[in-house]
Formats: sequence, C-alpha cells, structure tokens
Amino acid sequence: MTDAAQAWLALAACAAVIGVAGAQLSRYADIIAARTGWSRGWIGLILLATVTSLPELVNGVSAVTAADVPDIAVGNALGSCVLNLAALVILDFLYRKASVYRAASQGHILSAGFGAALIGFVGVSLLAAEAGVTPALGHVGAYTPILAVLYPIAARAVFQYERAQAATAVQQVAELYPGVPLKAAVARFAVAAAFVFAAGAWLPFIAADLAVAMRWQQSFVGTVFVSIVTCLPELAVTIGALRIGALDLAIANLLGSNLFNIFILAVDDLFFLPGPLLSHVSKVHAVSAFSAVAMTGLVVVGLVYRPETRVFRAVGWTNLGLFALYLLNTYILYLHTR
Repeated sequence: MTDAAQAWLALAACAAVIGVAGAQLSRYADIIAARTGWSRGWIGLILLATVTSLPELVNGVSAVTAADVPDIAVGNALGSCVLNLAALVILDFLYRKASVYRAASQGHILSAGFGAALIGFVGVSLLAAEAGVTPALGHVGAYTPILAVLYPIAARAVFQYERAQAATAVQQVAELYPGVPLKAAVARFAVAAAFVFAAGAWLPFIAADLAVAMRWQQSFVGTVFVSIVTCLPELAVTIGALRIGALDLAIANLLGSNLFNIFILAVDDLFFLPGPLLSHVSKVHAVSAFSAVAMTGLVVVGLVYRPETRVFRAVGWTNLGLFALYLLNTYILYLHTR
C-alpha cells in the first residue's frame, strides 16, 4: 500500500471514530443539560457548542505541540468556520417547509454579527503579521487576550437573547431519551469524549502525512480535509435538531460553533511556544477568514430579507452564494498548493 493510500485510509478511520463518537457526545450533552437543569439557561448551550467543537480543540492543541504543524491548527479552525456556513446549504435542502431564512428567528443575526467581527479580526491579524506588525505578550500575540475576552462576551449576549427558544429545543431533544438517567449519560459522555480526544490528537499527524504524500500545503489539508472530519459532530447535531423540528437550534449550533472555533485559536496560541501563532503560519489563511466573513454577510442578508423562492425548489439563492464562496475558497487554497 502506498503512503498516500495509507494516509487516506487513516483519515477515513479517524473520520469514522469522530463521526460516531461525536454524535454520541452531542446526544449525551443534550441529556446532561436537561437532567441538571442547565437547559434553562445558556450554560447548557455553551456545553453543547463546546463538545461539538471538541475535535477542533484537541486537533489544534495537538497540532501546535506534539505534531508541530501550526498551519493544520489554523487551517482547521478557519476551515471549520467556512464549512459550518456551507452546511446551511444542506440544512436548506433538507428543510422542505420553506426557506430556512424565512422560518428561522432573526435573533441569529446577533450571533452572525459577532462571528463576522471575530473572524474578521483574525483575518486582519494575519495580514498584519504578514506586514511584520505583531504585538506580543510573551510568546502569545496581543490578539489572543482580545479573543479570550470577546468570546465570552459574545457567547453570553447571544445565548441570553435566545435563551427561551434554546431551552425548549434542548428539552425536546432530551425527551427523546426518557430512559437514560444522568449518571449513565455522564458515563457515556465521558467514553465518547475519550474517543473524540484520541482521534482529534491523532488527526494532525495523519494530516501531516497526507500533505507530504499528496505534495499539498498543510494550510490546504487543514482547511479542507481536517475541517471536514472535525465538523462531523456539528453536522450530527444540526441534522438531529432538524429532525425534531428545532430549526433555530440547528442554525444556532452552526453559528455558535464558529464563535468557539475562533476562541480555539486563542487556546492554540497559548500552547504554541515559539511565538505568536499567526506569525508562524501561511497568510493564505486570510482567504479563509474573509471568505467566512463574506459568507456570514450572506447569512445576515438572508435572515433580514427572508426570501420565499428557491432555485428548482431545492435551495435559496443565498445558499447558492454560500456554496459558491465555499468552492472559491477551496479552489484558491488548492492553487496555493501548486
């Protein structure tokens, strides 16, 4: 078996573990939130957003420490933001009642706005690092404490605004599993988390081998392939929420995960000892950052305009724009690998 075949096989195995364990992780997080009463506040949704982004977090820390592939870490975080927004295309296709933007709460504009601001700030920081302007506090960039402060402010504002709808949705999910007590849910959550942790820690090494075998840049592999694998839990939660009619929870999960993905970059920077993380990675990541900002802008347009029509009764024009931007971002990153 060739090195490339081994790398692809390992990536598929890692995706299978994260996909299955990530779905269980999200399921038991919902139950824990309801059983403990956290579903009545925003803490339950913070737990959900955190656990669905656990693969990105573990992958990022492993990438900047043991694997020493910082481009994989940054590419995964920003690539996951782009992919989460592209997942709205799938959501719109599966939701047959109407356009998701017409049926969804306009409260999502708040989380989308915070997401665009944080992602745009990272994009500007990448360009500033390219120009040699990187204020630092010890071995971390000055942007890290800013992100660390802005994330909880954004999360609190968003989840307070949508607290009532979110609590109802989480309770609906938990009611699907009336026979699972809190103790069993916690134990199964811990087992699933262990599998996700192991797979997430292994993923940067697989990505590095794949980049070498295919002669691709690490930024391309991290943004496109690693982000697909680590976004599987978010996709599982999104589809699961849609099945019980909790459209707003599905959308909030995707937009909320983007906020946490940017916070992950601050965590990665703390663990990356050679210096500010964004100064040691390819500046092509700025393309992903500003692609995500543009895609978030389209989401805001859709939520404000609330279109009725769909193309071939399948997806709306807004989501066609999201898909086009996702493909353009991927193509530009691919050109950068050549």
